Amino acid sequence: MKGLTFDIAHLLAGGLVLISFMMLYQDRLFALINVFALHALVLALSVGWQAYIQNAHHLYVTAAIALLFKAIVIPIGLHRIILRLGIHRDIETAVGIGPTMLAGIGLVTLSMVLMLRVTATADALAREDLAFALSIILLGLLVMVTRRNAVSQVVGFMSLENGLVLAATGAKGMPLVVEISVAFSILIAFIVVGVFLFRIRERFDSVDVRALDDHRGERR
Repeated sequence: MKGLTFDIAHLLAGGLVLISFMMLYQDRLFALINVFALHALVLALSVGWQAYIQNAHHLYVTAAIALLFKAIVIPIGLHRIILRLGIHRDIETAVGIGPTMLAGIGLVTLSMVLMLRVTATADALAREDLAFALSIILLGLLVMVTRRNAVSQVVGFMSLENGLVLAATGAKGMPLVVEISVAFSILIAFIVVGVFLFRIRERFDSVDVRALDDHRGERR
């Protein structure tokens, strides 16, 4: 039973890394948001499984928050923002898909080598989850760095936060008050981002972050 427990937790955490690579590959906004919703769904399953094997009932709240807000509310909200703003559906990238995927593989390798060495004395399940979590965080940062569209950068930031949640739950959970505060912070940030995107679209007629550089005179 213990081996099966480890295998399922390993499968779910590894699935999050795989879906992070799927986000790196997307070049359409709607597809990117749909993949993020899948990312949040697998996160909810992973946290729920951790709640079961750790007998930590408060983690079920975290799983429910991830399922409700990240897998349903936020993706629907982003879809509506895109339709309302009439944003161009293609995502412009600063780096090609091929080099980006290779960079992602390098970051995952670095995460595994670094985290497994640093946590050599920790529980095997926690070590694996922390290594996967660091991979997801770095891949989220890579999404933010390689995408020029503000909406795709927001999605990269939220996927990064999913990695933080996985790390916290894998390291024997986190206090319920922290989970609730994180959930409200995400919701508030989403509202602020929505207003921010409307203002960018109104002012620059685009959500491409290069428009901000043009306005500041940084592009020659």
